[in-house]
Amino acid sequence: MPSTPRPLRKLGFLTIGLFDEADPRRGHETTLEIIELGERLGFDSAWLRHRHLQYGISSPVAVLAAASQRTSRIELGTAVIPLGWENPLRLAEDLATVDVLSGGRLNPGVSVGPPMHFDRVKEALYPDTADAEDFGYGRARRLLDLVRGEPASGFSGTEGFEVFSDRVQPHSPGLGSRLWYGGGSLGSARWAGENGMNFLTSSVVKAEGPDGEGDFADIQLALVRAFRAAHPDGDAARVSQGLVVIPTDSATPEQRAKYEEFAARRLPRTTSPQGPGRLLFAPDLVGTSAELAERLHAHAAFREIDEVAFALPFTFAPEDYVQILTDMATHLGPALGWKPGV
Repeated sequence: MPSTPRPLRKLGFLTIGLFDEADPRRGHETTLEIIELGERLGFDSAWLRHRHLQYGISSPVAVLAAASQRTSRIELGTAVIPLGWENPLRLAEDLATVDVLSGGRLNPGVSVGPPMHFDRVKEALYPDTADAEDFGYGRARRLLDLVRGEPASGFSGTEGFEVFSDRVQPHSPGLGSRLWYGGGSLGSARWAGENGMNFLTSSVVKAEGPDGEGDFADIQLALVRAFRAAHPDGDAARVSQGLVVIPTDSATPEQRAKYEEFAARRLPRTTSPQGPGRLLFAPDLVGTSAELAERLHAHAAFREIDEVAFALPFTFAPEDYVQILTDMATHLGPALGWKPGV
């Protein structure tokens, strides 16, 4: 029997924060302005993608530190930080610092695996240790332990005029419960649950069935259920869904045409698993809020979650994002049972 859709409790959005190489400040400022707009519209969360050696945000934690000083309520997340590029101890310090500055609003999302194009960047990233680095779940476990206050050193106390701690400082007590794992496989979903993390599921999953096929929504539903089955909190464990959803209620005819062309161009990749990883992509959803609410309520995975971070398309103009976010907050969210934050 199909589950009953849950009223949407938390509405968020995700952006990549593109910029022009000739004027990177303007692009980063636009991202901060979009986050500020999200807070004014009542969104519960704003999330930044992480991109290395591209023209998107390479340091989302730094950008969110700036956003924390220009907002007061909205939660600030990363979706996701690829830990293969990070030292877990140093990242734990940065995350705790920004969480303290934000008043406990940081929601760090992470994932594991070798860095993208590792053979091309390993000499710059790990010139002496590339073959010895652990890019598996152990790297995420190290971050979890350090953020949650486990010892990072065998020494604490006073040495000369300096005082040392054996754990990451500053320590932000609530941050350990706001760590998210971004995953698209059953193994990732179970690991996140077993380790007490929250779970980010996006518009990409792995087709792991015996025939390598499957329906996207059914696969994503299996991930949600596997995560919650493994999590100490069971059905109360937090899951956020991150589909590309584009409402058109107040869009101009030109904007609607652009959005529909964008979705149509990407549709072929949704018809079968892609690449050696057998990745299955969700179709982008474009339409009025009433149409989108109907499609989402019919989506098997959406019916069992009550948090979303709808992804903004990468290549749109700032005015497009203003229209999309405004329609999300004023039309789509309420149609899904959501109430704006205050």
